[in-house]
Amino acid sequence: MRLRTALCSAASAMSALALLSACSSTSGATAASGGAPLVGVDYPRSDTDFWNSYIKYTPQYASRLGLSLKTTNSQNDVAKLTANAQTFISQGVKGIAMAPQDTAAIAPTLAQLEAKKIPVVTIDTRPDSGSVFMVVRADNRAYGEKACRFLGTKLGGQGKVVMLEGGLDSINGRDRTEAFDDCMKKDYPGIKVLGEATNWDGAVAAQKLQTDLTANPDVKGVYMESSFALAGTLQVLKQKGLLVAPTDPKHVFVVSNDGIPEELKSIAAGKIDATVSQPADLYAKYALSYLQAAIEKKTFAPGKTDHDSTIIQVRPGLLEDQLPAPLVTADGGSYGGVPSVKSDDSSLWGNNLG
Repeated sequence: MRLRTALCSAASAMSALALLSACSSTSGATAASGGAPLVGVDYPRSDTDFWNSYIKYTPQYASRLGLSLKTTNSQNDVAKLTANAQTFISQGVKGIAMAPQDTAAIAPTLAQLEAKKIPVVTIDTRPDSGSVFMVVRADNRAYGEKACRFLGTKLGGQGKVVMLEGGLDSINGRDRTEAFDDCMKKDYPGIKVLGEATNWDGAVAAQKLQTDLTANPDVKGVYMESSFALAGTLQVLKQKGLLVAPTDPKHVFVVSNDGIPEELKSIAAGKIDATVSQPADLYAKYALSYLQAAIEKKTFAPGKTDHDSTIIQVRPGLLEDQLPAPLVTADGGSYGGVPSVKSDDSSLWGNNLG
């Protein structure tokens, strides 16, 4: 699969990125002479529908790409991720894909792998420091902004919303939280945001939402930074008599992030109102594609790709392929200038799980 960008004609003007130029791509040897390259993939967790979907897609794409696969699960624990990386090293993998949830603490492990010339692709998260071959994620600031514009439109720029934040030790949690706050302050100053730290824990999210709704019965919106909070949020709204149709004046507008099948069903049923579809299938596909490219000594530069995304340079030596992540609603309308797709759209991975 070709992953080159469109900047080859400008390569001579990019001396600082010479090593990253897509124009200088070359092929190299695979992991074993005549054999399938061996790569390691660490799953960050298996307690959410989103990550279980990613886990399902990974071996499918490894098989399609002709890669031999070793997997581990670090269970949202950076110490386990570090240990799993050592296991991969001992198994002789030629590249590793991981999704470190603590994006600061992973730096020493990345440095060790770089010293051993084992390329790393991170999925969904970006390390706070250190180098990897490619980051594969969506624009998480856009997640927060899309949620803000949807709720801001639905509430007419007035009222209160609860933001159930992810872990702020993660770049994803920080990006979504900061972008949502910034957008609300700038474009919807009449909306008060009640921010609640949850560390991606559904039980904590439900308890804090319960407390907020009790103290603030005029809350009219909820932003869940991930589907981890879906079941608890629906249960709390039901207990409060607020799980009603969007046409009911008591309805609390809910927007999530992930695009799992249960979210899409809940949108169609009028239980929640929107989500941002985070591409679990494309995370698996392009994480492995970039590992294959790294093994073959290919390189890349910032610019548009051939798969409807954009590679950006985050900092010197670190590139990020920002995959598309559309806003999903019941009607496929535009909210605050943000277009959306309908929840039953066949292009959404959440509608295509077998």
